Amino acid sequence: MDLVRMTENECLRSGMELVYRKEYAVPGSIVSSITAFALSDEWNKQDSGMLRYNTAVEQDSEPTLDLRFCITGNRYCSDTECKVCSSKNAESCVNALDTLSLFNFQFSPNYLSQFAGNGKEKSKKEHVLSFTYETSFIKLFPVCPKQRTTLSALLERNYTGTMENIFINSKIHEILLYSMDCLIEEKNREVFTCRFLADEAGLDKIQQAKDILLENLDSPITIKELSKRVAINECYLKKGFKEVFGTTIFDFYQQQRMDHAKYLLYQKGLSVTDVAAILGYSTISHFSAAFKKQTGIKPCELLLRP
Repeated sequence: MDLVRMTENECLRSGMELVYRKEYAVPGSIVSSITAFALSDEWNKQDSGMLRYNTAVEQDSEPTLDLRFCITGNRYCSDTECKVCSSKNAESCVNALDTLSLFNFQFSPNYLSQFAGNGKEKSKKEHVLSFTYETSFIKLFPVCPKQRTTLSALLERNYTGTMENIFINSKIHEILLYSMDCLIEEKNREVFTCRFLADEAGLDKIQQAKDILLENLDSPITIKELSKRVAINECYLKKGFKEVFGTTIFDFYQQQRMDHAKYLLYQKGLSVTDVAAILGYSTISHFSAAFKKQTGIKPCELLLRP
């Protein structure tokens, strides 16, 4: 059962026009794709999402966690210079087409391990993220407003070049966060223990902190400075960030920097020296040590991969 491939094959068989396709891949981390078809008047299926957890009990198979979505309601314009669409007003663009959009995200155990808890008592989500849940399964779920907003943002042309990579990484983190909630029944839904997260203002400040970190991958920012910029107590910032994103500020920041480094090395073909400089490391050795600690391989090894 494959929501994306099944729907894509249906679109092709029915003669729907392929208007957009983009793929994004970093070895050992994430493989993703976005495909959009011009929406047919005959399409009447409900928007849906799917989480597939594969323990890889089959021989020669790798364990993976897949997220797949099929949604309508987005519009796409092929004109990259369109001023109407660049102002986020695609609804008013006469050239924009209504689309059926298919999203596929595949996560490796190495990538997901950063989010798994280390405690003895693990929730189902933590067992899945650490790949210690013993049974493969597929979970279908309706697309919630937060997921829809995040997925729609991936179709917008807000950034280009390396900034696009940072933007895509942040949105993939969000869609993973929102999708893991489907593993918890509503009556057992977890709540935040930090009281200030109970209102939108507190959550917005944590989100702002994450955005600032992503904007400063090349110039490390201290927690003290970060707390001042979002106007929140340092202790609250650290506790709130851990609750919302499931990881510490430092670990999140390091993972994002190394993910960006992998993109620059593998996708862009930049040298280790150039990448170290872009990320603000004073020496190549410091960058190499940080990269190996986070990924398990040296940056030069990634350059040698086919």
